[in-house]
Amino acid sequence: MPSSPLPRSLLAVLLMAALTACAPQGGERAAAALAADAPLPTSVPKGTKLIVGDPSTKVALQLSGEIDKFSFDIEWANLSGGPQTSEAFRADALDVGAVAEIPAIHATWTGLPVKIVASKFRKDALNHPTYELGIAPGTHVKTLADLRGKRIAYSPGQAQGALVLKVLKQAGLTKDDVTLVELPSTGDVYPNALASKQVDVAPIGGVNIKRYTTKFGKDGATTIRHGLRDDPAHLYVRTVTLEDPAKAAAIREYVAAWARASVWAYEHPKEWIDGYYVKDQGLSAADGRYLVDLAGEPDLPADWSEAIARHQETIDILAKETGNEALKAEDLYDLRFQTVGADAIKGGVR
Repeated sequence: MPSSPLPRSLLAVLLMAALTACAPQGGERAAAALAADAPLPTSVPKGTKLIVGDPSTKVALQLSGEIDKFSFDIEWANLSGGPQTSEAFRADALDVGAVAEIPAIHATWTGLPVKIVASKFRKDALNHPTYELGIAPGTHVKTLADLRGKRIAYSPGQAQGALVLKVLKQAGLTKDDVTLVELPSTGDVYPNALASKQVDVAPIGGVNIKRYTTKFGKDGATTIRHGLRDDPAHLYVRTVTLEDPAKAAAIREYVAAWARASVWAYEHPKEWIDGYYVKDQGLSAADGRYLVDLAGEPDLPADWSEAIARHQETIDILAKETGNEALKAEDLYDLRFQTVGADAIKGGVR
């Protein structure tokens, strides 16, 4: 005889029981997430992958032979800078980004919780600035005090924009003492704006410093140094990414490799100039040598206290000028990673 159908009430109970048994329990879910104060895992499970937006480190790892030594898979994203990185984070298309000090601040202000997991600076930073102030032909600016009344290129949300605000404070000036001209600090926008006298002053960096004075020096173009530290370089990630134990372990391994790659590039300038600046970036060897000399020796401290204090000064300046709430700089850093880079240089972390 065919079996009788189960009563609806019993069928509903059995179905609910099956769903409950298959669903992850609250305790299991909590246990699977890595707490913010838990020690970093040191073993990366098989099948782990990171999406990393750090193009220059990728080349350094290739040139040094370390790129195939990772215990996990890396998908490289060809992007850089705060806006691109934050956009990729929001799209869940990136795990690790390489930026300066501003993006973590603005990400937090716009509701994107992030953490800095690596920090690098320049030894003798004042003599190895990232940016100089480009001065338009015919403009008289010899000291920071001469900035009064000038039109200054300004890019909110980027390192150059924050630098302008710091320079004004250093000079005893405010935004009301100058005219800030909002321009994106991409490519050669600033050098061209200076040359065309669209602005009187603009922070220019890298090879643009050399090219600007070479190309327009005959017309009276100059640069001056601002006398401030502008050397922070960070790796940062979404806070939620660090809750995944596998990815947290992989990020720890990546930070160690990033530190070794930074030192390798400094210790192998010829290979770095040829492999990165010439072959990857399309610059001349002379431009590459200029940039290597400008950057100087990297500094990867095992104690981030001073860096955090400087970051707090930046936050306070930006908060005052933008009307955003002042953040606590230490909250932007995951101090579990504080010694990873320094230890890696000493051979203690793989």
